Amino acid sequence: MDAKPPLRILLCAPRGFCAGVVRAIDAVEQALKLYGAPVYVRHEIVHNKYVVEGLRKKGAIFVEELSEVPDTQAPVIFSAHGVPKSVPAEAADRNFFAIDATCPLVTKVHREAQVHFKRGRHILLIGHRGHPEVVGTMGQLPEGAITLVETAEDARAITPADPENLAYATQTTLALDDTAEIVAILRARFPAMAEPHKEDICYATTNRQEAVKKVAPKVDAMIVVGAPNSSNSQRLREAAERAGCARSALVQRGADIDWSVFGAITSLGITAGASAPEVLVEEIIDAFAERFAVEVESVTSAQEDMFFPLPRALRPSAAE
Repeated sequence: MDAKPPLRILLCAPRGFCAGVVRAIDAVEQALKLYGAPVYVRHEIVHNKYVVEGLRKKGAIFVEELSEVPDTQAPVIFSAHGVPKSVPAEAADRNFFAIDATCPLVTKVHREAQVHFKRGRHILLIGHRGHPEVVGTMGQLPEGAITLVETAEDARAITPADPENLAYATQTTLALDDTAEIVAILRARFPAMAEPHKEDICYATTNRQEAVKKVAPKVDAMIVVGAPNSSNSQRLREAAERAGCARSALVQRGADIDWSVFGAITSLGITAGASAPEVLVEEIIDAFAERFAVEVESVTSAQEDMFFPLPRALRPSAAE
């Protein structure tokens, strides 16, 4: 029997679940534990099919809009990405038991946008049109209060009515380099523009991209474990390409690996988006171990100890 070819795997750390994702998933599981099935969830609680299917099997019902939820006393949970103000208002009108699982770092962006608006500033939001987080942030304020800036070209072309009264905010899951370029253009054009008190791109996005930048130049190929609709996962794939890795791909499961791309390599980097569970990383490694003599080495760029408590309605004291 032919010996398997050697493969050195560099495993990025940190990777996978962030504190906001852990909190959101725990919120659904705790609601099921305390109140039983069903629990309704507006939009995917996090952008990962494996996670969503697992919660569905336990009794979670996922909907895109509250209009799909029948009149019920069951908990109705808002996803980690955040929602426009119209959503909790609709939930209140229908007397739903609503639980907000929005990541606290997204909530921070919402609050800062509201403060800027109260101070008479127009907000430039750097982000991707249609992403649930962007929809939620823009929905915190009246229509026209926020202008979306998606690209450097947008930043150069934008013509605000009052250039002296601007502030910017960003989606929390953006590419660090792209965002820095856009912010630099805006700062040069609008020196009086107010800035976030603390960087809006979240710690987890930053740490995962930095780990990828460290590993990508050292390997033949890079796999990002994550879902196609996960913004932070897509940004990790882009970061690998920019850091010099010729072959990088977003892969959801072991069965999805394209062996025409990954079948003849000697080194591989692996990371996972913030909504991808570690079990899927292990599944990918196992798939390679079937074809290669695998040696795994962890490459750490930062230590994470962030923790967010559950929404108040799901803490033991509230349930009692």
